[in-house]
Amino acid sequence: MSEEMTTQEAWRQGSAGAQAAYARRRITVDPITRLEGHGKIDIFLDEAGDVERAYFQVPELRGFEKFAEGRPVEDMPQITSRICGVCPTAHHMAGTKAVDAVFRVDPPPAAKKIRELVYSAFMAEDHALHFYFLGGPDFVVGPEAPAAQRNILGVIGVVGAEVGKRVITMRRRLREVITSVGGRVIHPVLGLPGGVAKRVTPEMQAEIKATADDAVDFARFTLDTFRGVVLKNQAYVDLILSDAFTHRTYYMGLMDDRNRPNFYDGLIRVVAPEGGEWAKFPAAGYLEHVAEHVEPWSYVKFCYLKQVGWNGFKDGADSGIYSVAPLARLNAADGMATPLAQEAYEEMYSTLGGKPVHHTLANHWARVVELLYAAERLQELAGDPELVDPNVRTIPTETPSEGVGVVEAPRGTLLHHYKTDARGVVTQANLIVATQNNSARMAMSVEKAAKGLISKGVVSDGILNKVEMAFRAYDPCHACATHSLPGSMPLVVEVRGAGGETLSRLRRDSDGSLHRE
Repeated sequence: MSEEMTTQEAWRQGSAGAQAAYARRRITVDPITRLEGHGKIDIFLDEAGDVERAYFQVPELRGFEKFAEGRPVEDMPQITSRICGVCPTAHHMAGTKAVDAVFRVDPPPAAKKIRELVYSAFMAEDHALHFYFLGGPDFVVGPEAPAAQRNILGVIGVVGAEVGKRVITMRRRLREVITSVGGRVIHPVLGLPGGVAKRVTPEMQAEIKATADDAVDFARFTLDTFRGVVLKNQAYVDLILSDAFTHRTYYMGLMDDRNRPNFYDGLIRVVAPEGGEWAKFPAAGYLEHVAEHVEPWSYVKFCYLKQVGWNGFKDGADSGIYSVAPLARLNAADGMATPLAQEAYEEMYSTLGGKPVHHTLANHWARVVELLYAAERLQELAGDPELVDPNVRTIPTETPSEGVGVVEAPRGTLLHHYKTDARGVVTQANLIVATQNNSARMAMSVEKAAKGLISKGVVSDGILNKVEMAFRAYDPCHACATHSLPGSMPLVVEVRGAGGETLSRLRRDSDGSLHRE
């Protein structure tokens, strides 16, 4: 992979002494931790020991968009669920909705409610996973605690074994809801063109209702835990509000007809950095609003608002960079659709000084608000009499062609776009995943955190963990975010001697042509 950085070019061309000095000024965090997929951070210091540049790199490449070509489109909800074992339900549901659109078929009301019920259980379970297992250790155990303690075992050591047992039990029960209705928890087999593969019986409904009631109690407990552990610790509050973790960008999320977040359906709403509505559009119109930029130092693509344009890695109204994920959804919303979540939403914005909130680490608070909403919505759907209606599928009759499906993944807005021939065989697929939507802001967040936290060459494990917190707040999934570009992926291979000098260089361009330099 080509990394076109001024400091690296100087290293390649410099003397052995200059190369040794350069090596002392480069800090690499590889692999980065507590995320889905793979990534690394390269931090380059100037001669004074301050951060000159920091790069958030994604070195992995996966080609699911190419794998889809030539496959029957009705297989896509199962194929794309294999992208990630953490968020397979998100891809399964976005793929199912895209297949509905391809066949121009509208599922019966019961089928839509079954889908949203499964999805609400998934969102609650996944948000609990991130809060307690991935992001939570930074606050519950502490950002500068020994690395061996910054994990779920460290969290249990602080909050107690009974709390740990409650977390694990609640996640298991939510996953059992997904399994009982969706067929499998990791790779669901629920979605079909025009409906679902399995109805919900009255007996199943009663079991789901009991789980939903307990999930609401668990979400309230989690919010109380956040208040007690994070909000009562002034050092943590200061970290959340610090400039090192603040960016003024646009925000995007899927909203219902009253501009309240809806994880399963709605229109995509974008608000400007000052909070006013900038755009609102159906999923099928995403190409009119979203474009992608590439950089030579990462395999992830950087999404931006097409009408604003790509103006580099900067924030503000003149930058097309936007964010998705929990905080973005709440910033894009006018309120929440359930009562307890609405109370928590109002508390968050009142405490943080009103909307929109630009503090990246506030994603953790927003995630707990959404956990409460997901549990309440699961409770509502579990008690809906229409849920047990046996009519759960409308058989497609139209010739397939093209369709776009959208859901809100835990990490943010997720789009699947399929084109097929008249037989329903995929000719082209495009996936815009949450981590791609967030990639530009994440890159900015990592660099700003590094510049704000590292000074005069003083670096510790705790400081580097705080830099990692800049991306961890977004809950990224790089396994989902890296896909093949048309043609061949550009690649540079260098062979170096023992002293670091370049012996040969081979470059493959995106058109597949090879060049020896």
